[in-house]
Amino acid sequence: MNKPDIHQAAIRDVAFGAGVKVVEPCNLYSCKIGDDCFVGPFTEIQKGVVIGARTRVQSHAFVCELVTIGEDCFVGHGVMFINDTFSTGGPARGRKELWRETVIGNRVSIGSNATILPVKITDDVVIGAGSVVTKDITTPGTYAGNPARRL
Repeated sequence: MNKPDIHQAAIRDVAFGAGVKVVEPCNLYSCKIGDDCFVGPFTEIQKGVVIGARTRVQSHAFVCELVTIGEDCFVGHGVMFINDTFSTGGPARGRKELWRETVIGNRVSIGSNATILPVKITDDVVIGAGSVVTKDITTPGTYAGNPARRL
């Protein structure tokens, strides 16, 4: 019987600001989390991610590489960020040059179970729960649906 290659959830090489609260278990590595942030349990925040001050990332969220989240944001339970657009018709399979970045502005609230593709979202936006953001959002407001549209 073969022994599996086991990787346990861990917090490693993270630049934490002052007053950060993290509820374990979670997997945070090689990222930067600003002052007074909250990170809920069962969350993964990957290498190179930057999270601005006073932002809350709730449980079961997945924040992949190439994501930047501004200050005073809310990322709801189960929110998924995507950096692979399947531009070749399938997964990039580690070809990071095919990945794209996501930039979230300040004071953005993302409802539970939303999916955020590689986009730019301006300041002062609310994304409804379960929405799928497929295009840049350049005007403040409330967006919902699949694909997300301004309400």
